[in-house]
Amino acid sequence: MAVVRLKIDVSGTLGDEAWGRIEHFDPIQEARFGPEYGSNGQCRHAAGEPHPAGEWRGAKIRVQTPLLAQYALAHYLQQKRVLDADVE
Repeated sequence: MAVVRLKIDVSGTLGDEAWGRIEHFDPIQEARFGPEYGSNGQCRHAAGEPHPAGEWRGAKIRVQTPLLAQYALAHYLQQKRVLDADVE
């Protein structure tokens, strides 16, 4: 399996709303999102308030082959909220 790591801009959204707005690559086998996959630090706002500007969270996407990982990388980098992506 191959892994794609994403850096997702969550500013202006609540909770994991930004993750839900991402259009996912169809042949993914597993997708995980949250601060345990990378972040710019702990949230310093109330749970019901939007994330402030500049806040981001990481994601980890698993696909079957390194070639699919390259296609996934290109797919995710075209999306507005994806700040960065890398293949492990």
